[in-house]
Amino acid sequence: MSTPFARYNRQVLLPFIGEEGQKKICASTAVVIGCGALGTVIANVLARAGVGHLKIIDRDFIEESNLQRQLLFDEDDCRDNLPKAAAAERKLKQVNSTIQVEGIVSDVNPTNIEEFIKGATVVVDGADNFETRFVLNDACVKHGLPWIYGAAVGSVGLSMTVIPGTTPCLRCIFETAPPPGMTPTCDTAGVLASVTGLIGNYEAAEALKICAGLTQHVNTKLFQIDLWTGEQHAFKIARAREVADCPCCKRRNFEFLEGQGASSTTSLCGRNAVQINPKNGAKVNIEDLAKQLKNSSDVKNLSANKFLLKFNAPGGDEGLEITVFPDARAIVKGTKQIPVARTAYAKYVGA
Repeated sequence: MSTPFARYNRQVLLPFIGEEGQKKICASTAVVIGCGALGTVIANVLARAGVGHLKIIDRDFIEESNLQRQLLFDEDDCRDNLPKAAAAERKLKQVNSTIQVEGIVSDVNPTNIEEFIKGATVVVDGADNFETRFVLNDACVKHGLPWIYGAAVGSVGLSMTVIPGTTPCLRCIFETAPPPGMTPTCDTAGVLASVTGLIGNYEAAEALKICAGLTQHVNTKLFQIDLWTGEQHAFKIARAREVADCPCCKRRNFEFLEGQGASSTTSLCGRNAVQINPKNGAKVNIEDLAKQLKNSSDVKNLSANKFLLKFNAPGGDEGLEITVFPDARAIVKGTKQIPVARTAYAKYVGA
């Protein structure tokens, strides 16, 4: 074994990777979208495995509540008020100085996703909302790039690998995003750190198969596990691409990439606020969302009536005031930064 691969000896010993597979891994580029509970695990594994160029893209800053499950961060990062992508880059360069680690602080959206994934061997999902995942799915299918979907909330996690033209894409399985307020998030339902670690490692393993040129070994099923009850399922989804009239991979209608299915965000002049306005005709059940938010320790001063729901949450310089309307529109006061507002919306409203 050549000297440059000495640090990867235990990986090279694996017969399904070997020296040839390791060479391909070292020459590969992986893009991790989102650097939270899943993304930190994924990025950590891929950096240690020797992926030659690792891009990590995230719009958010580190908070103390992240430390329960986001494994690349510590209390010093919180005190330094670091963006997650910047902190991840700093930490991973100390882990493996032989690879290129690039932390990009940005909100992934239809205007920039194609540039972010340009030249990638594989793209890995660490996002916290379906809108971003649908944009990612559109971009990867359009450019024929393999990508891995993953999600975890409560004690349940799931993942699937998308090989455009071979396997079903995300929209073959989930035709539309769940309406805002209907899907629990980590901030409203909690999350077991063990399940984010398991799903993140599962995604990283799938990514390494692709980086090593072993796409024939990827799992073609939708994997789901409840780590608390021990129940797990591997759903056979291969035929979904054949039977579904998928708007993305069949009709090549990339509506999320073209901005047709995405929410619009606007800074409100003179108000230190951002308005988020979903375009997909979504509705929010104010009463149900209020019940979910009561479980979040971050939410303060919650009030609701049939016209709107209002509460305070951490974020911005001095905290945020978030008002949600039945048409899923929201006004996030306390910031002019669209990424900050979108992060808060994803955390507390969902989708």
